[in-house]
Amino acid sequence: MSRWSASQGVVLTAYHPSSADAEAPGSSAKEAAGASPVSRRSGQYNMNHDNSKKPSGKPPYNRSGSQDSLDELSMDDYWKELENINETRGNSSEEQAVVLVKEPDEGELEEEWLKEAGLSNLFGEAAADSQESMVVLATLTRTQAAAVQKRVETVTQTMRKKNKQYQVPDVRDIFKQQNESKEKEIGSEHQSVRTKENKEEDTKEASCQHIDYDHQREDVPVTETDINLEISFSEQAATLKDDPAGKVLKGKEDDTLLPNFRLPKDKTGTTKIGDLAPQDMKKVHALALIELTALFDILGTELKPQKAIKIKTKESGLFGVPLSVLLEQDQKRVPGIRIPLIFQKLISHIEEGKLDTEGLLRIPGVAARVKNLCQELEAKFYEGTFHWENVKQHDAASLLKLFIRELPQPLLTVEYLKAFQDVQKLPTKKHQLQALNLLVLLLPDGNRDTLKALLEFLQRVIDHRDKNKMTLKNVAMVMAPNIFMFHGLGSKNTEQSEFVMAAGTANVMRFMIRNQNLLWTIPTFLVNQVRKQNTESQKKEKKDKAVKKLLKKMAYDREKHEKQDKNVNDVKSVNEADVPQGVIRVQAPHLSKVSMAIQLTEELKACDVVARFLSQKSGTVQSLKKEEVFLYEVGGNIGERCLDDDTYMKDLHQLNPNAEWVIKSKNC
Repeated sequence: MSRWSASQGVVLTAYHPSSADAEAPGSSAKEAAGASPVSRRSGQYNMNHDNSKKPSGKPPYNRSGSQDSLDELSMDDYWKELENINETRGNSSEEQAVVLVKEPDEGELEEEWLKEAGLSNLFGEAAADSQESMVVLATLTRTQAAAVQKRVETVTQTMRKKNKQYQVPDVRDIFKQQNESKEKEIGSEHQSVRTKENKEEDTKEASCQHIDYDHQREDVPVTETDINLEISFSEQAATLKDDPAGKVLKGKEDDTLLPNFRLPKDKTGTTKIGDLAPQDMKKVHALALIELTALFDILGTELKPQKAIKIKTKESGLFGVPLSVLLEQDQKRVPGIRIPLIFQKLISHIEEGKLDTEGLLRIPGVAARVKNLCQELEAKFYEGTFHWENVKQHDAASLLKLFIRELPQPLLTVEYLKAFQDVQKLPTKKHQLQALNLLVLLLPDGNRDTLKALLEFLQRVIDHRDKNKMTLKNVAMVMAPNIFMFHGLGSKNTEQSEFVMAAGTANVMRFMIRNQNLLWTIPTFLVNQVRKQNTESQKKEKKDKAVKKLLKKMAYDREKHEKQDKNVNDVKSVNEADVPQGVIRVQAPHLSKVSMAIQLTEELKACDVVARFLSQKSGTVQSLKKEEVFLYEVGGNIGERCLDDDTYMKDLHQLNPNAEWVIKSKNC
């Protein structure tokens, strides 16, 4: 996790055990989330709040033009949830320790940004050894390069003021030659995309992967919009901004209207979070940060991630324990688990009671009962002696929301919580969805996996809205204060800002639930940039063998690698002789049929290749199902990538001709 310097003062409250520790996890079931400036009992920290003021329920602020688009949304559920949490916190008497985070020094925020983006070698003593950074820079788009240049220039000026004699490359020189070629490349790419869209408009329905919203329609009209994942989001925004005929309309779109977004199918396959190898996901993370910053820059919205500060937290237990600690202790019991056991159990218990219960999530459990349940869970959950049959459904729902709020750091992280809130400021729903997609990529694995499980559960609740009366709007209103715990972050806690923040976060919550399938998709342009980085790295590795600095380190390895390369080339020449052109050899080391030559055709998909192996009725194959094994693209210009069933193999082979093809399960 990155350590950002906060742009504003931050107050954090650490967890300190007291005589009431046994009662801490569940002082009440009347919980809601974070608009209250009153500090939470466990791990709560307030940012830029005036603690002298405690709102109770809905502020008396009258609706103004800033809320006109939200008039159709009933905020009653939100304010009731907020009132519940205020009452809960008001009854809390735990001791709290306050830690202040200082204002960042000049240029410090930009330094942290460059480090997180994998570009720390562009400044400081390491500037002379900036090979890795040069690889990244060589693959950036114009808008991404401009975002990097802006931060590097700020750091450069700061260092000069401090008389630091470090070598800082001028990014303008780095991109001088690239800009001209990239302008032509991106311009032609945009033009080709527009032409293609015009020619194929009549057949677009057949070639698009639809997000199914039929089960979650609201009583408002909707429109359908394509999301282009092949071109950088910031480049799309810049093109639209520069095009007089396509300028973004002044003012925001109607927040009551949520369009149906859909993904045009990519013949090289859709890449989901979890499909790439860790080393490539690390590159995706850095690129997503650069792209998000570039997008915000183009749209005129400030992006200032906060600093995650270490505070004293509980090191064991269930409530008020960091996600990373929870997962670490759970993985000792269930290896490979990605979502906390208590979180999974609460959701499954709620679903066991059926999701038809009216007011599910909205109606709080009984305060005293939930408090006792928290105490029992802390003592008996891991022992397996807790009696779940005694937990009522509304109590379990209250426990689930309490778990989320009691996290020492918010589920959306300290760094990016404000960025998630600020998504509402972006001019169009498409921009907002693009930003949310990038923000999800920036979350730590544990946070992202837990968020995914939560959103999927919330959608299942909405699917039963005819009986439980919990529509998308209702669920968003109830859950928003539980997810966005710090209202008024970076601004004064006025009645108007309180209402705007409430309405805005409820809309973001609604948007995340509705478009969650898109949130876990890695944009194609980011995957392609990773491919370019890998290709550039491979080229530079070959060139750097002649550098004296590397000769000492690589003398033995180079000789060894040369022998290996020779052997690999010999094997390739044999394979090329054995495998005709237009044929790939697929390996399946964990199946009885370990290898098969596959003829590439225009219509051959990844699922077809897997099906051929599974059709072999022998050995291990009999016990495997199609859902358990996948075709992987390994090596070449990618580390490893699990292929979407609808990936067209001939197109992908042309994109990565040096790849190997392996069938295995995700657990291998």
